[in-house]
Amino acid sequence: MRTTSKFLKSAAIFSMLGLTLAACADDNGDEPDDDADVEDTDTDDTDTDAEEDDDAEADGDGGTITLGYIEGWTDGSSLTFLWQHILEEQGYDVEIEALGDAAPVYQGLADGDIDVYPSAWLPATHESYMDQHGDELEDLGAYYEGAVLTLAVPEYTDIDSIPELLDDPAAFDNQIVGIEAGAGHMETTEGTVMPEYGLDAEFDLIESSTAAMLSELDNAISNEEDIVVTLWRPFWAYGSWDLKDLEDPEGHFGEEETLNLVANSEFSSQFPEVAEWMSNFELTDDEYAELEDLVVNEYDDGPEGAVEWAENNQDLIDELIGE
Repeated sequence: MRTTSKFLKSAAIFSMLGLTLAACADDNGDEPDDDADVEDTDTDDTDTDAEEDDDAEADGDGGTITLGYIEGWTDGSSLTFLWQHILEEQGYDVEIEALGDAAPVYQGLADGDIDVYPSAWLPATHESYMDQHGDELEDLGAYYEGAVLTLAVPEYTDIDSIPELLDDPAAFDNQIVGIEAGAGHMETTEGTVMPEYGLDAEFDLIESSTAAMLSELDNAISNEEDIVVTLWRPFWAYGSWDLKDLEDPEGHFGEEETLNLVANSEFSSQFPEVAEWMSNFELTDDEYAELEDLVVNEYDDGPEGAVEWAENNQDLIDELIGE
């Protein structure tokens, strides 16, 4: 889900380039006849229009699209960087807004300051934001199926389900290490999972950041200590540490979810072609894992990882945009 590497870098800032066209003058002193003049004008206009179209595409005159994501949530940053690359290759200017919490991202979508958030967890995790802003948002559809929220422990920890945390709360320092306070995962964990399983009497949910949570996880595993953290799938952390999700026998984390592209309600009318691409976009488990691993681990949470993924999967992108 919204996941963070502790290495998140600032997003790049993109500027618009101006385009100057020079008009051509006829230096011939002879006055052409009317028919010739009309014919010449049509030819000049056609040539100029073609040049303008070519230059406009090169200079990003497809328009400016603003993508927003939550700092440290690497599903969002990975997809943002990928769509940045795809759109710029197709002649669009792309601006990026990296914000510290889900609430301002959804508020930005509703206000039109952000055009697309490329990694909404639906229908449950981000339900409150979708309900709050209602008709100001448009769901462009799911690109990934099977997303889940979990509580996870190291593989060596001798429990297998959430209720078993109550067997020895002190082994976990009576705390569940969480992420950003505004995350939907935190709301679900604190408001539903902990009280329903009786964890709220013995455990504190620690608000921090994804980066801080991962640091705590790494330290605990390095010292072979027990720890319980808020995690989610898909997430690259499962490939970096031996972890297991605690069973949720009563299903309080809910059913599997999807990762969706959510836009401002005016986006499809302003950018119908892009909206269609985004609506048709899908990733398999392997494709998603490759993308996030490249962005987060190979390129230190940099956009170069998404560029490399696009180069490795150019046929998928070509099919998506109809080339």
